[in-house]
Amino acid sequence: MIAEIGHFALILALGVALLQAVVPLWGARRNDPVLMGLAGPASVVQFLLVAVSFAALTHAYVVSDFSVMNVFSNSHTDKPLLYKVSGVWGNHEGSLLLWITILALFGLAVSLFGGNLPPGLKARALAVQAMITVGFLLFILFTSNPFERLDPPPINGQGLNPLLQDPGLAFHPPFLYLGYVGFSMAFSFAIAALIEGRVDAAWARWVRPWTLVAWVFLTCGIVLGSWWAYYELGWGGWWYWDPVENASFMPWLAGTALLHSAVVVEKRDALKSWTIFLAILAFGLSLLGTFLVRSGVITSVHAFASDPTRGVFILGLLVIAIGGSFALYAVRAPSLKTGGLFAPISREGALLLNNVLMATGAGTVLLGTLYPLFADAFDLGKVSVGPPFFNSVFVPLMVPMVLAMAAGPFMSWKRADLMGVLGRLKLVLGLAVVAAGVTWFLEGGTAGPWWAAGGIGLAVWLFLGTLAEWAERVRLFKAPAEALGRARRLPRAAWGMTLAHAGLALFIAGATASSAWKQESVQSQKVGEAVTVAGYTFTLTDVRDVQGPNYVASTGTFEVTRDGKPFATMTPAKRTYKMPPRPTTEAAIVGTFWGDVYAVVGDKDPDGGYVTRLYFNPLVPWMWMGALVMVIGGLVSLSDRRHRVGAPTRARAGAKTQPAKA
Repeated sequence: MIAEIGHFALILALGVALLQAVVPLWGARRNDPVLMGLAGPASVVQFLLVAVSFAALTHAYVVSDFSVMNVFSNSHTDKPLLYKVSGVWGNHEGSLLLWITILALFGLAVSLFGGNLPPGLKARALAVQAMITVGFLLFILFTSNPFERLDPPPINGQGLNPLLQDPGLAFHPPFLYLGYVGFSMAFSFAIAALIEGRVDAAWARWVRPWTLVAWVFLTCGIVLGSWWAYYELGWGGWWYWDPVENASFMPWLAGTALLHSAVVVEKRDALKSWTIFLAILAFGLSLLGTFLVRSGVITSVHAFASDPTRGVFILGLLVIAIGGSFALYAVRAPSLKTGGLFAPISREGALLLNNVLMATGAGTVLLGTLYPLFADAFDLGKVSVGPPFFNSVFVPLMVPMVLAMAAGPFMSWKRADLMGVLGRLKLVLGLAVVAAGVTWFLEGGTAGPWWAAGGIGLAVWLFLGTLAEWAERVRLFKAPAEALGRARRLPRAAWGMTLAHAGLALFIAGATASSAWKQESVQSQKVGEAVTVAGYTFTLTDVRDVQGPNYVASTGTFEVTRDGKPFATMTPAKRTYKMPPRPTTEAAIVGTFWGDVYAVVGDKDPDGGYVTRLYFNPLVPWMWMGALVMVIGGLVSLSDRRHRVGAPTRARAGAKTQPAKA
């Protein structure tokens, strides 16, 4: 009965979404406050109905109701409760319901917290958001019903993919979807602005916090997924340019560019058309990722094995939503006023360079991801595009962007003196060159690729340049007695920028070191034998079977020493799950300031030894720490009072007198 309530709630939500998509839009055209006001209550009711449906599916998983096909296919009575709950979104139908729930949640948030929005813009944005929800509700109701029944109900279920039975994968999809779907709000604001025919500083002030929310969540989701791949798959790496990894990375790049572009619209009333384009692009790439994951066109450990007919439905939704949006953009964008002019050497110019390079990077990743599909579709042969392509094409694009990130905040708006900026950064530049030289002397001349020293120098340039800009803002060296007071008065958005840029510098250092100087050893190792990697000696002392709640694990014990002194006891394992019967790898990792000591134990070989993989991954903890600092920077920026207050008074007043346009 509860499953039927959940299904019926989705049908009702579709009706409410249709109402919300049509009536407020018509009200905005007629400038009718009553009809426009319907958008808020409709978004509340829509969210409540979708939440009831999601709760009904979650209940079916928790109580192991195997009369529901979705539960039977993805759960089992022996699963721990955490993985019963995460099983709700560990499959195509359930994850689609989570997507719709988050769509409704963002609409609810705008309804509740968008009191400072002009009624016309708010009504149009919520109507566009409802249109997106209508598309996905039609998709789930007609092709992916999560409440389909089985009669008679089976005694037990088939279980969840063991790779997904992990805390990292339990929380990774919700964060990722909050990022993906969060960009729908920026998209809705962009389409509403195109319909209205006006993009100004007020619009940029309204759209930035919603974009920032999506960016923070997507960053968390990507990092959680990378962290899971690092310790769960047992290959010692954290990123492989997998198509589904790329599907999340592309909207992150576009969203990051959108955040910076919106600043130019707000501060200088420039780049308006480009900012609208990025808002459409960010959500378009999110929809493309959904298509890649659910269409069956790619093979990935992350992808859902889905019926290709579902992919056709999503492709149609993608064509209608994004094709229609770009058609509207082509008609409306030329009429948008260009705004303030600026010289190439200026803060606007630096932010534009950031935008162009990030957009180009996203295009490069898109090309590398889709080219094998196009080659296969046109009988051009099987083509594999892997890390060598992405590393050689994408990474060089990011180098000038990082160089500009440190110099850009020193530049003034409209026009800047490049030599003067570089003069203020000469100490930072000198220290970056020294860091690169020392790295080359210690490592580059004897081991590791030549570019690694440059990567470390680049990280030092960005980190110290970011700190130097903060120090100049608070006049740390000119008036140190007053610096603390100035630091307290700094806008939180400025603090957020400092933290985010410093976090990226830490991430670059960690990514460079782990890629360039990782050391590994793969061998057959018997109990009692020792292997040395990067100065750490791994002695395999025992391998025993351990019974888990729904698996059996072959657990090895390594006694690790360094310079003859005990360092750690590590217990990696290889698990074999009962239902479905499938093996997984559980790496043992001990982190230090300078890197991770990493051990994996595998199958027993005919000689009585065990296949072991031993690694030292330098500076990997810096990557996770850098990503965390970036997220904290985003949250600090989000707490800036200006995001809560909204647009300047004069912009709101102008919005009230602006006649509505269809």
